[in-house]
Amino acid sequence: MGFVHVPVSVKVPGSSEDRYEALFLVDTGAIDSMAPSHELRRAGIQPVGRKTYELADGSRQEFAFGLAQIEFMGEITAGRVMFGPDDVEPFLGVTALEAAGVTIDPATQTLKKRPAVRT
Repeated sequence: MGFVHVPVSVKVPGSSEDRYEALFLVDTGAIDSMAPSHELRRAGIQPVGRKTYELADGSRQEFAFGLAQIEFMGEITAGRVMFGPDDVEPFLGVTALEAAGVTIDPATQTLKKRPAVRT
């Protein structure tokens, strides 16, 4: 499967001012999202905690995380965003995708909105 990217905006929840906008890699193997630390700070997002994550190579690494409003594909959600190295390619994790009701179609390598269902 190829790489899927989506334009994303992250900002302090409820704020209408500063934000970080970039093309994020969609990473269904990542729980939370990550963006460059300096860009998150510039958008006013501050670390509120630290969490240890298992990386793709099996190693473990601790990252600071902040809480951000995450907007993509016309959807708005909120969640943890890890403060990554300043040269990291930003990526969107599966919790943001699920919270926004977005899935990835592996056949077409595109993102699709799920219909809201009430049971």
